This record gives sequence, structure tokens and C-alpha cells, in this order.
Amino acid sequence: MILSDFDLRNYISSGRLVVKPFTENIIRENGLDLRIGTKFKKLRRTNKVFDTKLINEDELGNFYEEIEGYSVTIQPYEKVLILTLEYLELPPELMGFVNLRSSFARLGLTIPPTIIDGGFRGNLVVEVTGSSFPVKLYTGQRFIHVVFAKTTTPILKPYQGYYQDQKTIVLPKVSQFR
Repeated sequence: MILSDFDLRNYISSGRLVVKPFTENIIRENGLDLRIGTKFKKLRRTNKVFDTKLINEDELGNFYEEIEGYSVTIQPYEKVLILTLEYLELPPELMGFVNLRSSFARLGLTIPPTIIDGGFRGNLVVEVTGSSFPVKLYTGQRFIHVVFAKTTTPILKPYQGYYQDQKTIVLPKVSQFR
């Protein structure tokens, strides 16, 4: 069952779904529009091999450029990690489907399929791939749309993974590759 704006308002007002900071204009007909935060990481262009079997945590930073500020320009086909302005807490019976808002998709930007698991807490990190021309994005712009679905029964093992409680851009867990 997909939640409507009515359902979302009830979940938020009851505290079952936490959204901070919250503004009424992020509630849409069937989901929430989340906004761009102030932290970004660009995937660097390099000839260095990211060896999933041999890399260690200390080497991860060599593959990313960290940016903080109120805007980011995504170059053609560049990949950028964007932290949402909003912090979320999902109850165990809800999960979310993350989609790029169509206005940004019409500029040629894309994101990979992204799911928010029931029980997740934290700011979302979304990978955005650039268009055929540079696109400048600004903090506070509504850029992703999250459609929430209620599972038929509560999830028995709510999310407790590596990215739980992230409030910044957390890089991949190297041990997951082994």
C-alpha cells in the first residue's frame, strides 16, 4: 500500500515517521520531496584501480573529493554523492522508493534505483550522475521524491546496517567487498 499525503501527515504528526527539518511543502500527493543538503562528494577521475579485494579504509579518500557549501556543479557524466537536508526515521512497517524529481531527470540527471529500508534512521546519500552538459544544484532545492509503502506486516529485522544514523556522507564499507 502506497501512502498518500493524508497518510504521510498522520505518520509525521504521530511521530511514527520523523522528518527533520520538516516543512509542509515537502509533502506531495503520494510522497515526500527531499532537499539538497550542504555536503557533496565527487567521485574522482583516476587511473588508480579500486581493488575490491585489497583496498583498505585509509585509501578510500583517494577516490572522492569532498565539497561543502551551498551549491555543486555536476560536470557531464560525473558522479556526485549528495546528502539530503532532511534526517529521516522510518518505522519498521514503512519502506521508501527514492526517485529523482522529473524536472531534474528532464535535464539528463539520473540516480540509480534506491530503497530506504524499514527502520532506517539518518540522512540519505544519493548518487547523481551528470547530464551531457554541466548542471549546478543548490542547497534547499527539492531534488528527490520518496514514495513510501507500508508492508503487509511489520519487518521482523528492521534495518541496522552500516549506514544507520549517518548524518554525513559515509563511504562504502570496504569489508563488504570481501
